Amino acid sequence: MDQISPFSAAVAAHRLLLGALALLTCLVVAPPVRAERVDDLMDALQVESMLGIMRTEGLSYGEELAADMLPGGSSAPWRDSLSQIYDADRMRDVVRSGFAETFDGTDPDPLIAFFSSDLGQRVVQLELAAREAMVDDAVEEAAREAYQDLKGDEDPRLDQLRRFVEVNDLLEANVTGALNASFKFYSGLVDGGGLRMSEGDILSDVWSQEEDTRMDTREWLYAYLLLAYEPLEDEELEAYIALSETSQGRALNRALFAGFNAMYDEISYALGLAAAQQMKQQEL
Repeated sequence: MDQISPFSAAVAAHRLLLGALALLTCLVVAPPVRAERVDDLMDALQVESMLGIMRTEGLSYGEELAADMLPGGSSAPWRDSLSQIYDADRMRDVVRSGFAETFDGTDPDPLIAFFSSDLGQRVVQLELAAREAMVDDAVEEAAREAYQDLKGDEDPRLDQLRRFVEVNDLLEANVTGALNASFKFYSGLVDGGGLRMSEGDILSDVWSQEEDTRMDTREWLYAYLLLAYEPLEDEELEAYIALSETSQGRALNRALFAGFNAMYDEISYALGLAAAQQMKQQEL
């Protein structure tokens, strides 16, 4: 079991698109969403750019995974596998499918209007910039330290972010996603012949990581939010929190988690299979 624990820790740090909520003023009962309107909303959210950052994260993590798990470390075949697993078109298709299915029945027009506005685009750009910056380990560590310095204090911005996280269930949703992705990785590793474990053993091991996963996810989450929203005025963030409580804002949040969780589950299983294949080949 020890040889796969580095992946479990890293899966706990997999990040979904955070804080994608809407500026809405009324509840609308909507017909099924037209496909082009879903695309318009995803364009306004700049999901394509976020997926590009996630692909960069994934390729970098794949190299770390090889160093930790594969007897010979990284190799050209392994890098080819990573490129196929983190295929940008496939990632986009999986996210869009999960998003559209979950979002169906919600009117996207107010969301598109907000995220196409100056404020909406600023929020999206701040989220993307923080996510991209935290690909750098030094930046992530500094952001985590900034959160640690604040978390014991009565800090107004941190109080706002706590409410933001609670309203959107960001901590629990990310922890659940991380544990599911870890289960998928184990399953791929077993199915690929790289490990012998029963499903019950996999579940037991995954659940044993829950508390560590929660602690790491909480720290990363607040570090990210502090970094991303630091330029926002208190009033802007306060409005964002209040509006995230609307039914459409919650629907958008659920749809984003559905899409990105589906993507991470597929990627995690594929990583497990690929790692198992590489382990067997390098042992020959």
